[in-house]
Amino acid sequence: MTTRNPYLTALATFTLAALSVATWWALGQDTTQHVDPSTGDASGPYGPVQVIACVVALVALVVIGTVLLPAWLAVLGVALPFTAAWSYQAAATDDSGLWAVGAVLVLLGTLVGGTIVAAVTRHLVRSRPGRRSGRTRHFRRFR
Repeated sequence: MTTRNPYLTALATFTLAALSVATWWALGQDTTQHVDPSTGDASGPYGPVQVIACVVALVALVVIGTVLLPAWLAVLGVALPFTAAWSYQAAATDDSGLWAVGAVLVLLGTLVGGTIVAAVTRHLVRSRPGRRSGRTRHFRRFR
């Protein structure tokens, strides 16, 4: 069993959380409805490219976090701050109170998705050829 340096673990977790919030602020701010002039149909507020970019960024954060930290900490370090940032904006722009339902769905989605990504990452890191004494050649957990 390895002992982790608590300061490096805290720093990595804080950085992961900050990058998760930055992902929301960079990719989730365009919340305008787009209206098709010929049909009058409204779509949005998030476009497909915006959603895909956000998912790719969050997957990358969970992968990096899982390599450096315990998997549960990586998942929570991405899901909770991302949901908080989403909720902050949604609560400010929603008068109906339905933002809370959306917040639960965002939280569940990021937790389930993050758990799947972390499990796959852990499996790939552990089954990697050339693995010695619990560490990979290129990535080492904080000690």
